[in-house]
Amino acid sequence: MESQQYLESILKAQDLDDNSQELNDLQTHRKDVERLLREGFPNSSPTIRYGGSRAKTTLIRESYDLDIICYFPCDDTGAGTTLKEIFENTSKKLAENYYVDPKTSALRLKDKQYKLDFHIDVVPGRYVDASKSDCFIYQNGADKDRLKTNLDVHINHVKNSGVVPAIRLLKLWKTRRGLQLKHFVFELLIIKLLKVKKNSSLETQLKHVWTSLKDAQEPISIEDPANPTGNDLSELIQSAWVQFSDRSRATLTLLEQSGWEAIFGPLEDEKNDAGKTHQFVRAAATVSSPTRPWLPKK
Repeated sequence: MESQQYLESILKAQDLDDNSQELNDLQTHRKDVERLLREGFPNSSPTIRYGGSRAKTTLIRESYDLDIICYFPCDDTGAGTTLKEIFENTSKKLAENYYVDPKTSALRLKDKQYKLDFHIDVVPGRYVDASKSDCFIYQNGADKDRLKTNLDVHINHVKNSGVVPAIRLLKLWKTRRGLQLKHFVFELLIIKLLKVKKNSSLETQLKHVWTSLKDAQEPISIEDPANPTGNDLSELIQSAWVQFSDRSRATLTLLEQSGWEAIFGPLEDEKNDAGKTHQFVRAAATVSSPTRPWLPKK
């Protein structure tokens, strides 16, 4: 099988079908989240919609989270007068049905009794003005207590990058090797590296990214398209750089020695794709063997 055909088949196995149980479960929770927030803040009119990989079309079945944004109008004080109050009051409302684990800017939802992770993040915020474009979100526990962002800019930047298939494959690679870097930051890095490779094959694109990560003497700088001068992403890149560089070097060596199946594993029989892929338990932390890096540790 040619490399392009193999990689496309790996991608297909990572699709989350519209009628899949996983997606149905996520959509059920999304409806519940919206109900809780609209009933909890009856005098407000927040914008509640999908963000993250589902909106950007970069979702992979093996590791997916559902981001739900809840942005209040600039002059709406129904959920609080400050960003901190909005964050805390949104958390209290969600806690009626969920165990809420506060993150830096998001509220992670888990089962209230057993704390089973639903892989759903709710991101509260407030629009900067009446145009409902730029938004401020709270930075829980951070030195900078708020962050300016723009969901549509993020979504369009990734969806229209021309390299979404490569992004999805590299997210799968990142997941199976337990590499720690925010998905969106990793997406920005990939888009920058593939700016001159948009028309290349998937094989060429992946090799180019790994080679660039391996050869760069210093961490590659990236900018947040929604706030290029206001959001510093350098610390996130620097803290992960050595690990990404080392794993890229090892990946290229393994690819040369053993081929693509040594990177992403053998293709599953189509009729067993859904069940077997789901058994990977989403986002394996490390690999169990250097000769079979697609298998998660049991």
